[in-house]
Amino acid sequence: MSVEPLSLALLALLLGAIALDLLIGDPRWLPHPVAAMGRLIEVLERRWNRGAHRNRRLKGFLLTGCVVVLVYALAWSVLTLLAWLHPWLGLIGELLLLASALAIKGLRDAACAVAGPLAQGDLDAARRTVSMIVGRDTEALDEAGITRATVETVAENTVDGITAPLFWALLGGAPLALAYKAVNTLDSMVGHRSERYADFGYASAKLDDLANWVPARLTALAMWLAALALPGTRGRGALAGTRRDAPRHPSPNAGWPEAMMAYLLGVQLGGVNHYAGQVSERALMGEPHEPLRVAHIERAICHMHGAWSAFFLLMVMFVLAGRGLM
Repeated sequence: MSVEPLSLALLALLLGAIALDLLIGDPRWLPHPVAAMGRLIEVLERRWNRGAHRNRRLKGFLLTGCVVVLVYALAWSVLTLLAWLHPWLGLIGELLLLASALAIKGLRDAACAVAGPLAQGDLDAARRTVSMIVGRDTEALDEAGITRATVETVAENTVDGITAPLFWALLGGAPLALAYKAVNTLDSMVGHRSERYADFGYASAKLDDLANWVPARLTALAMWLAALALPGTRGRGALAGTRRDAPRHPSPNAGWPEAMMAYLLGVQLGGVNHYAGQVSERALMGEPHEPLRVAHIERAICHMHGAWSAFFLLMVMFVLAGRGLM
């Protein structure tokens, strides 16, 4: 490792990684670690997701362990080799890997890509665009439905794509941040409650729940703290409301940023979704002070930026306090 966990040097690298991600995001011409993880998971899933239900669950545990350990070991080995060749190579390698674990620009751009045609009244284009970032059926969504899908995605992915990688990077540098991304990728690919993945994806889904438990709750708190500095935000009652509504979400973690986002925007999230024609009813979160409209997407992006900014400041305070500098 080129830097130590919980160090000021790592905080500086994380700040540089945030700046790099905001500047260039994930260019398509640049190979991305998560894409490689996805290809590995795809190959192993085709080979191992067979047999009796009990065997599939055991193979799912094997898949999860192999992928996460391999990703961590490979990242650690590459950084160790680069640092051995030259300390600056180790630092540059860690900076690039940390930036690849973040998705601030990608999340913002994805939300803006939906808001653009929606603001122009082009519902068909907005439906096609939002279908690229959500799993629900989008063909019949109106402006409120498209907005809700986008806002919920921004809230949930503030954890998956930004704060959770920062959290694990602080504890273990780029290798642990990428190991988290492996867990998250496993969950998105095989952690479904479908017949095919109910057993095989069990371990991936549970490990993802565990990995996001602390970051999700800290993110909701950070989002609320940042909102105190934003004019026109409905912060009163948001903490109590989030604590009440978040546990009603099917996910043990996604409800925390989504409920907080709902209260800060003054809208109601959740409700009926359709997946491949099947109805899924989610608990309602927040209070409908305003009807959902396209302007809420831009405000959700502001809260997303506020959340990761406050989250990073909390990390800085934690490190400084641990080193006796506060």
